[in-house]
Amino acid sequence: MHSKRFNKPSEFAQQLRSKQKVRNIYRLMEKQFKGYVKKILHSKQEPYEALLHTLEGRLDNVVFRAGFAQSRDQARQIVGHGHILVNKRKINIPSYAVRIGDMIAIRDGSKGMTYFTALMPQWLKNYQAPEWILLDKDAFTATVQQYPTLDQSGIKAEDVQAIIEYYSR
Repeated sequence: MHSKRFNKPSEFAQQLRSKQKVRNIYRLMEKQFKGYVKKILHSKQEPYEALLHTLEGRLDNVVFRAGFAQSRDQARQIVGHGHILVNKRKINIPSYAVRIGDMIAIRDGSKGMTYFTALMPQWLKNYQAPEWILLDKDAFTATVQQYPTLDQSGIKAEDVQAIIEYYSR
């Protein structure tokens, strides 16, 4: 009979798997993700930190990390529907780059919606925001104090290394 051989995946296969994993975590399309990485590779910044800051600093991700949504998809929808203010300005672009010191809040016109009055307070009262976000649960505001470290993001260092290598070839 024919036997199946289980070889160790090639280096390319491992890089591709890492790239797809991270891309799916942040719910990005290939073109946008590739653009982020290429821009970082052409800059003078340290690529590991720059990629992490780019991905974690997206508005939809910050809304998710602040606890205003239970998933990144839900956060993307909340941002896209115009329920979020950044520094008192309505932003409806999920890929908006949030900077240190930016304050994210729920728009006053949206606070009366069932989602923000009944549903969100149920899980937000027990939610513990990451150290890099200062969360005011009563006022529904979050302030970005710093960018997260690799440990705080939940992404493995070898995955970031594989992504950089994948796009550097």
